[in-house]
Amino acid sequence: MAHMASAVNLEDELFRDLMKGYNKNIRPMENTGDITQVYIKMTLTNLISLNEKEEALTTNVWIEMEWCDYRLRWDQAPRSRRYGEITHELRIPSKRIWLPDVILENNVDGHFEVALYCNALVSPNGCVYWLPPAIYRSACPIIVNYFPFDWQNCSMVFRSQTYSANEVELFLKEEDGYTLEWVDIDPEAFTENGEWVIRHRPAKKVINTQYTKDDLEYQEVVFFLIIQRKPLFYIINIIAPCVLFSSLGLLVFFLPAKAGGQKCTMSITTLLGQTVFLFLIAKKVPETSKAVPLIGKYLMFGMSFTMMVVMNCVIVLNVSLRTPNTHKMSDTVRKIFLNILPRLLRMQMRPWTPDDGVPAGDWNQEGEGEDEAPQPTSNGIVKDLVPCRHQHHHHQHHHCHHHNRRRSSVGLIVKAEEYVLKTARTELMFSKLRERQGLIRTVFEKLHRNLDGSSAEQLESSLAKMSPELNQCVASCKHIAETARGQNHFQSENEEWFLLARVIDRVCFIVMALIFSMGTIGIFLMGHFNQPPSTPFPGDPRTFLPPLGNATGVGSGAD
Repeated sequence: MAHMASAVNLEDELFRDLMKGYNKNIRPMENTGDITQVYIKMTLTNLISLNEKEEALTTNVWIEMEWCDYRLRWDQAPRSRRYGEITHELRIPSKRIWLPDVILENNVDGHFEVALYCNALVSPNGCVYWLPPAIYRSACPIIVNYFPFDWQNCSMVFRSQTYSANEVELFLKEEDGYTLEWVDIDPEAFTENGEWVIRHRPAKKVINTQYTKDDLEYQEVVFFLIIQRKPLFYIINIIAPCVLFSSLGLLVFFLPAKAGGQKCTMSITTLLGQTVFLFLIAKKVPETSKAVPLIGKYLMFGMSFTMMVVMNCVIVLNVSLRTPNTHKMSDTVRKIFLNILPRLLRMQMRPWTPDDGVPAGDWNQEGEGEDEAPQPTSNGIVKDLVPCRHQHHHHQHHHCHHHNRRRSSVGLIVKAEEYVLKTARTELMFSKLRERQGLIRTVFEKLHRNLDGSSAEQLESSLAKMSPELNQCVASCKHIAETARGQNHFQSENEEWFLLARVIDRVCFIVMALIFSMGTIGIFLMGHFNQPPSTPFPGDPRTFLPPLGNATGVGSGAD
């Protein structure tokens, strides 16, 4: 106990002796012109965060500095004779001795000092070992081009704020014959960041040749942290919902062509969802006009894609609602969109043939001839009441035999009578429906009463008696047939416009699906190929990592 008390008292005497007449504001310079050499090492314990919005890197580090102060040594006479028994290091408050005034130059929060002014260890030869902890917020320019598949190169620049290179010279610390050209990481004390992984951590002393040694900017020690973002969080919370939202635009093509309102509503809803995601991205990345982030590019691509879908919906709706009264479809359009494209697209549609497009009022259908209106002679007899067929390749009239004419006329009259008696409805579309129905009945009653004999002369004589009424009846029947044919043709052309809209919708679906797939894959492949370099500095093959087996290489596992 007496020995320990005497040792403590001796250390106290040594401390008092060392501090006697010591001026901490004077640089330790034993001879005129001597340069104080300061060795620096940085140990990273935690990469706290990287604020992209403020472009600030927050780290928890230990800054290790060593230098020699001849005023604090006691291994030489006359102090060695009295304090020679003290061979271990002496702990002295750091605020009582001279410090090299090395600070973080690219600090962004204005706190240049270390977090704690811990004691300094002073060796018998006067060399000082100081290891203060610090939480630094350093400036880190963010490159947003490939966000969130990006990597950043952040640096921490240390420089003496009051001494030039002619007074204090900075060096990277040496251990076991190696210069520590890297940021040391202790795996037992290091806490891995959940968003960033460290790829490279070199350190380098930089000489700015544009300055002289008398300038403070001439020398500096720079510690680099090349970090890569872990994109899983952004893939789950931003990219995947954004891709799914954008893909909803393809489902619009599966709605019917005439459902234009629903298709536009669905597309605009998708557009609004993409706008919300764009606002979320804008709050995350820096407000810069130098580059657009990758996810922002994809959102703009998705919004453009949705706008194209809306335009397609409007065009398809316009085509599907066209009518023969407003637009005329050419045979070339029919051939391309109703024959060729459906066959290439594997669409189950009835192919269009030139015979399908019969204009209203044309009696030619499926190769049949044209019925001529009956023309009365001078004596009022209706000739050619029942038309003969035209030859397919010759436009000449051939008179039918009297027997065939009589049989055809009687058959026509019987069929017309059955049709009129059974179908006396407003669908016949006559201006004076009741009068004409009564007229038709009167005509057929006269035919039954006056149709005598079986010869052509007797038939002609019977028809001549009711020629005006029969002529008007045949004209009415022809008008009914023409009206029904016109309605069928009108509906047929309407159906053709609808089928044309379906084909356009299918073509646009295939084109937009290819554009969406290729655009999505291409944009995100750009981020996939954006990898950090294999070496920290281009052209320098060194990895700036501790050699295998070196005690300082325990931090290499953080890579």
